[in-house]
Amino acid sequence: MRRLRGLWEKKERVVLGLNSGTSADGVDAALVRISGQGLSTRVEMIGFRSFPYSDRLRETVLGLPKATAADICRMNFVLGERFAEAACALLKELRFDPEQVDLIGSHGQTACHIPRSQGEVASTLQIGEADVIAERTGVPVISDFRTRDIAVGGEGAPLSAYVDYLLFRREGPPRALLNLGGIANVTVVTDAPEDVFAFDTGPANMPIDEAVRIMTQGKEHYDREGRVAAKGRIDENLLHRLLEHPFLKLAPPKTTGRETFGVDFVLPLLEKKGNNRAIDILATLTAFSAHCIRRGFEEFVFPRAQPPEILISGGGVHNLTLLTHLRRLFPRIALVPLEEIGMDPDAKEAVLFAVLANETVHGTPNNMPGATGARWPVVLGKMSQ
Repeated sequence: MRRLRGLWEKKERVVLGLNSGTSADGVDAALVRISGQGLSTRVEMIGFRSFPYSDRLRETVLGLPKATAADICRMNFVLGERFAEAACALLKELRFDPEQVDLIGSHGQTACHIPRSQGEVASTLQIGEADVIAERTGVPVISDFRTRDIAVGGEGAPLSAYVDYLLFRREGPPRALLNLGGIANVTVVTDAPEDVFAFDTGPANMPIDEAVRIMTQGKEHYDREGRVAAKGRIDENLLHRLLEHPFLKLAPPKTTGRETFGVDFVLPLLEKKGNNRAIDILATLTAFSAHCIRRGFEEFVFPRAQPPEILISGGGVHNLTLLTHLRRLFPRIALVPLEEIGMDPDAKEAVLFAVLANETVHGTPNNMPGATGARWPVVLGKMSQ
């Protein structure tokens, strides 16, 4: 507790954010300098790097939703070591001693996420043992951010809404932030917290990555710049059928994940492709992700707000075919990569957990009920020290 008291009293803190998203590519690590808390929060990037999983580890992670309890137990500690290694490697690269770091915020790796729309009891499990990270680095770790929100009736996601409000709010017209990870989620922010809302629109990279992995028998994990999809032909009939997916009809708050749009969604499409080539299925899935985003805006954003621009982040910013579809579907709205306003779009998720951790140690509620459906604001995260 003495160390925590010191954190409260400091004018600024060096915080390391760790994250691995639904694409399970590896660990993203961002070291930032944070001053203030709540509405006074200011963030300065010190350094960012991604540390890829090995092919074997990635395959194991992708299989977690169907793994045994013993396998998940083991992977919790294996991934704790990987997250700790990523933290130490980034600090070494930036010539920072762990003693110079005040705090680590780690999202971990989602093993399974079950929103209320899929069952009577919402639940979630992120692994990557925080006690291992704290022991290897000697730095206090805040982790397990989703569970408290679920405990008060929320979906446990998207978690980005609170930080999007802190960092990107402004006077004047609303601003939309679109993260293109495995799943796409949007946050709409204004200068009034009660007007902030967010939700998952559906898939982004996830079905695209799964299709590439299946098509190449695991030799490739994503469609680099969307080059393969660009060579395919979109099956309009299949696209229409995919857009009948029940998730797209749900009203926010809503969240989804690999259980809905992962391999079990993609594999039947490739096995029953009919007259299509595999690259036609990939082209159709890429268009599907873009259309899901457009539908989410049409049905749930535009009736409430008219943002003149969409700030985009996440791995999908590198898929030029996906971006081409989005620009065609949003002809009157500027799609602006986050880097154009000073933040690395690949680093945003890791920065998010650094900021959430900073809020946690100050005892500041850091969920956004308007985004998750929680009954009231709560302090997210648990501490390992």
